[in-house]
Amino acid sequence: MSFQVPRMDPEESRAWLGLIAVSQLLPAALDAQLQRDAGLTHFEFLVLSVLRFAPESTMRMTALAEATNATLPRLSHVCTRLEKRGLVERFPCPEDRRATNVRLTNAGRRDLVHAIPDHIATVRGLVIDALTPAQLDALADITDAIRSRLSPGRAPFPG
Repeated sequence: MSFQVPRMDPEESRAWLGLIAVSQLLPAALDAQLQRDAGLTHFEFLVLSVLRFAPESTMRMTALAEATNATLPRLSHVCTRLEKRGLVERFPCPEDRRATNVRLTNAGRRDLVHAIPDHIATVRGLVIDALTPAQLDALADITDAIRSRLSPGRAPFPG
């Protein structure tokens, strides 16, 4: 009985290795820019951004964790840091005292709004401006297809 190692063809390998490289390099570049210009990590920026668009800038921790693709322990740690800096506040959920809500503060909104222009310029410089409109459409389609397979509740390997 012999074992045959699965292989990718050159096009599959090029696409896969390219995706892996971008998925490792892009977060570091975004973190560096946000740390330098706003004193935030990319994940902190994401947390503040999600809260900004939530009703009353408030969410339950569990909903915020889901929206940011984070575990509750990771989110709690980040919220502790943001809370110490006065960017968010946590308080018991009025509907369920066992749950905790997180609210974006005025200082958090101010810091986020100040961080957005440089962050958008970085995203444009690294990703958007590197692509043609057709490539940008294709990237959106590609990331939608991959994200749908990674979403909670779906088996990681179909079939």
